Amino acid sequence: MKQEDYLKELTEIKSIMNKSSRFISLSGFAGILAGIYALIGAITALFLIRNYKNSYSSVSLIPISYLEYMLLGIALLVLILSILTALILSAKKAKKSGEKLWDSTSKRLLINFSIPLFTGGFFCMVLYQNNFIGLIAPTTLIFYGLACLIASKYTLSDIRYLGIINIVLGLIATQYIGYGLYFWAIGFGILHIIYGALMYNKYDRR
Repeated sequence: MKQEDYLKELTEIKSIMNKSSRFISLSGFAGILAGIYALIGAITALFLIRNYKNSYSSVSLIPISYLEYMLLGIALLVLILSILTALILSAKKAKKSGEKLWDSTSKRLLINFSIPLFTGGFFCMVLYQNNFIGLIAPTTLIFYGLACLIASKYTLSDIRYLGIINIVLGLIATQYIGYGLYFWAIGFGILHIIYGALMYNKYDRR
């Protein structure tokens, strides 16, 4: 057997092993759309905050609880849209490549991604309960970065870089309390668009 044939077989074996141990049907375009959703959400939130501040002569008169509910609603809407988009586009990609969207590999990915994500969500509730509002945005970036870093073992390894950058960004944001929304827009918006575009060009256009 020629050397080229050996290399071809080794490549096929490696591909089969990756498919059996990693969920590779993540859509890069879904990352782009998630970033766009996040940017729209951040701009809307910024508009609401400025509008409330301009509508009252004193910050203490702002009905802050209502504003917080509005901001929470925006964050949840961005999250729901991002998840639905990822599921729909990943299912489409999996069907195109003849793979299953829901199997043991995707279950491992979901479990390992969810643990740090839900831990971070609970910790954010504790921060809110104790009125540490300024630390919520940095915390979401840090725990999301940890979730991506852990999940990279069960999906495309490139996602680890997204995780590392978000962790660093979140740590920097802890030193700039009051600018969390801008860091949030960079982490969940701009970085997702860049990451999604790179992944789309690398994997989806084949």
